[in-house]
Amino acid sequence: MEQKNPPWRMALPRKHHGIVMHAVSRWHEGGVIDDETKAQLTASISIAPFDWQRTARYSFIIAIFCFVIAMGSILADKLLMELLMRIFNAPAAVKCAFFAAVSGVIFWYGLLLRKKYPHRVHRNEAVFFLGVLALAAAVFFLGVAIDTGSGHYSVLFLIASVLYALLGLWFPSALVWIFGLLSLGAWMGTETGYVSGGGMYFLGMNYPLRFVIFGGALTMLGIAGQHTPVQSVGPTFRARLLSMSPQTKTIGLLNLFIALWIMSIFGNYGDMMQWHRVRQYELLHWSLLFGAAAIAAIWYGLKRDDGVLRGFGLTFLFINLYTRFFEYFWDSIHKAVFFAALAVSFWYIGSRAEAIWHFGERSSPANHGV
Repeated sequence: MEQKNPPWRMALPRKHHGIVMHAVSRWHEGGVIDDETKAQLTASISIAPFDWQRTARYSFIIAIFCFVIAMGSILADKLLMELLMRIFNAPAAVKCAFFAAVSGVIFWYGLLLRKKYPHRVHRNEAVFFLGVLALAAAVFFLGVAIDTGSGHYSVLFLIASVLYALLGLWFPSALVWIFGLLSLGAWMGTETGYVSGGGMYFLGMNYPLRFVIFGGALTMLGIAGQHTPVQSVGPTFRARLLSMSPQTKTIGLLNLFIALWIMSIFGNYGDMMQWHRVRQYELLHWSLLFGAAAIAAIWYGLKRDDGVLRGFGLTFLFINLYTRFFEYFWDSIHKAVFFAALAVSFWYIGSRAEAIWHFGERSSPANHGV
């Protein structure tokens, strides 16, 4: 008698397991699959007893933070700093070359590890992060070596941004690409400050307003890249560039919403004395713009099933509401009345969203026997 092999099983995290099982049940109820297929699918899916992938991610993040803290502790210790200065008592150009070589070795080792263990994503990215730190040190000492006393250090951020971006596309590595975008933002801020002579305004814009435009541009580029058809990708460089669109969108949203939040509090003012003389209701239009951007992110995220946009929109919509509460209503309205009004409004929104969702289910072809 032929013995059947044990069925292949997939272990999923509890949250994903619930989603898949819900989909299987709905398929069975809609007649898409029969009883036997449902039983086979149910038997082939189990709940992972422990989320080792998430544990690995958090462990490497903690390890990186501990490494950074250790480096900071060394720099804060006077005796250790004197020892390091004796060890590295060399011209800045030599230190730059040393750290550049170190970063090259680390990146090479990271690529070797990724080629050998491609499934160990978090450990490989952690190695790349060490290379990012070494490359940052190399760029810093490059600035010391070429410093002319002009104070135009923003060019170092531009150099770092170009290096990180090219390396992130070459490897490719989302982590290195993110540092390229962060360095680009730092360059934009410091360069516009240098061009404006150290003033708070550049083309009539203070720092937060500049980052609103910067973050909005990155967000639009990221969204456009995600919706570019794969068939029209073409060359490898463009393919890798488009593959970084989710990271570009996330960094853009982070810059956009944090800058809008600051704008909703301080407006387009660069002088604190001027801001103190302005009444808060005169900045209401910035709060409305902040809220409109959050609602637009929620709406577009729901339309496109984009969890990142939904998450940013919901998070910063609540931040906007709470900020406005502390600004306008903390002393003038009872807290219970304010939160009751919020509860009623969101209850209404939730009820309407649930009704629309059920209407979509009733209108689906599966429920009409197609």
